[in-house]
Amino acid sequence: MTTAHVTPFAGSWYPARRAELETLLDTLFDASLQRTGDDLLPHPLAFVVPHAGLVYSGTVAAAAYRNLQAARPRRVFILGFAHSGGRPGVSIPDVTAFQTPLGEVEVDSAAVRALAASVPFAMTPEGRVCDHSVEIQLPLLQRAVPGTPVVPLYVGPLDARQRTAAAQALAQIVQPGDVLLASSDLTHYGRAFGYQPFPVDEDTPDRLRDLDYRAIEAAGSLDPKLFLASLRDTGATVCGYDPIALLLATLSLLGGEEIFQQTLDYQTSAEIAGGYEHSVSYGALGYFRADSFCLGPEDRQALLASAGETLRRLRETGQRAAIPPAGAGTALRRRAGVFVSLHADGELLGCIGNFAGPQPLAEQVPEMALAAALDDPRFWPHTRLPAALDVEISVLTPMKRIRDWTAFHLGRDGVVMEAEDRRGLLLPQVAHSGSWTPARFLDALAQKAGLPPGAYRDPQTRLSVFRAQVFSTSV
Repeated sequence: MTTAHVTPFAGSWYPARRAELETLLDTLFDASLQRTGDDLLPHPLAFVVPHAGLVYSGTVAAAAYRNLQAARPRRVFILGFAHSGGRPGVSIPDVTAFQTPLGEVEVDSAAVRALAASVPFAMTPEGRVCDHSVEIQLPLLQRAVPGTPVVPLYVGPLDARQRTAAAQALAQIVQPGDVLLASSDLTHYGRAFGYQPFPVDEDTPDRLRDLDYRAIEAAGSLDPKLFLASLRDTGATVCGYDPIALLLATLSLLGGEEIFQQTLDYQTSAEIAGGYEHSVSYGALGYFRADSFCLGPEDRQALLASAGETLRRLRETGQRAAIPPAGAGTALRRRAGVFVSLHADGELLGCIGNFAGPQPLAEQVPEMALAAALDDPRFWPHTRLPAALDVEISVLTPMKRIRDWTAFHLGRDGVVMEAEDRRGLLLPQVAHSGSWTPARFLDALAQKAGLPPGAYRDPQTRLSVFRAQVFSTSV
């Protein structure tokens, strides 16, 4: 291998002087904290991070790096690509380290040698693959986890067979404590990028967001075929689609059915620059196993106490007053989907929730408890609640898009069904008895959504699965 590679992006994509770069990075991390809060999910497996100049995408990227900072990985695999066009396969730059204004970033030489022995990986002279998709990540990495070695990979065009081979090689070398990063921006919009599927007007921000979130949802499937097909359908100009597709293929070999994608932050350059004639979208996405989304005993008890006190107040006074948890921990400041169900003598009295999680759990749960008692349109309002009431809280993982209904697991998965501008959700615990079958469950969901029986078999019907952490108390 050659000696340390001095990155050429210092002084253009970010400051060349150490003190100025450190100040910028501190500003970006502080801004990320203000935008996304201090709740960080444990045990990340991978991230998708943007790679524009740090003043543009750095705040969004910092959302991923703050989670990485808490995880303290043993090494980081960076999956980038060459914007100028690279060789097919996966190129590994022939360097021992990268030099930035913050010092050296070590390359894990043993991992590089092991991967280079597998097709479609190949050692490549540094001058042929040097690109900001990899090297813009280095100062952020040094700020978050200084001293952590990297495995730099430039992902070129891959067919399905090559992608599978590369994913298998990566999955064999990735160990507990390693983290994968795929470097990519999202939609590049405007004439300068040759992509303007809709005009610049007051609807452009919402249209861009919808376009980006279709790509994000597709990436959340952990299915590279579905992800790439979604990009073909929309034409969305996601530049790092090859690194993302390889990331998803690798994760699926690590136990993809247990892994869920969390959107950590999202922003467009137009929001920063103030005009949508030309805009690049940035998303920070994290990949975690289902148990990373679970609340601990104290947080569960705090939510149950909040719901219980809220319902006691309603029962005793008739007042609709949400009582938040006392001393809520950082996990209860998380925005997550949640449902509250009320039962008396085994009969459902109401169930209300939100799978999008627009507010922190500490705010949502007492409000949902009141809504389950008063607002469920299937039942009369319960202004006078029964003396004995069972309260069940279901905290949801993010949604995971599936290609078809056969990927649904009865009793383990909840499902969201969307078609013809209709949408419905059933929690996994609905299938509480042995009389349920997958077909019966999905037909019940279709009926709830106002769709015909068998709608789940229609290729135009969109299905997403999720897990739920369920806990309950009596009031």
